[in-house]
Amino acid sequence: MEIAMIAAIDQQNAIGLDGDQLVYLSGDLKRFKQLTKGHAIVMGRKTFNALPKGALSDRLNIVLTKNPDLSFPGCTVVTSIEAAIEAADGHQKLFIIGGGKVYQSFMHLTQRLYLTHIDHSFEGADTWFPKIYPQKWRVIEKEGPFTDDKSGLRYYYETLEKAGS
Repeated sequence: MEIAMIAAIDQQNAIGLDGDQLVYLSGDLKRFKQLTKGHAIVMGRKTFNALPKGALSDRLNIVLTKNPDLSFPGCTVVTSIEAAIEAADGHQKLFIIGGGKVYQSFMHLTQRLYLTHIDHSFEGADTWFPKIYPQKWRVIEKEGPFTDDKSGLRYYYETLEKAGS
């Protein structure tokens, strides 16, 4: 099973503000759905709580939390990285979708990054994607730039693979 991360990051590697994404980009949301559909996804409790309609359809939703007593409709709740990987057994890909602590916890196991780079720095951002070391990752695909119709923000997609994978 391939472990991959998917995230939208700004120029400072920020991913969140006040418990939510920095911005909603229509193209990014479509890409997220297209890439993750049919696969397992892992998220932290705060990321799950930020989902507008709860568990995402057509995916195995796994919530990683320290509290084993929590339950979320349509989700498998786990308390460790190992349990999350075990819960995703039988899936071709396991996508890590946030938040910051969950990304950090899985970075050493991740083989591929699907990033949306937003050409903007969001003031007040409070959640960050882990630092990406260029010597450890190689760009295998780049698309864009695009401009979001609603926000006017420019962005591009980048897919990276762990060097030596």
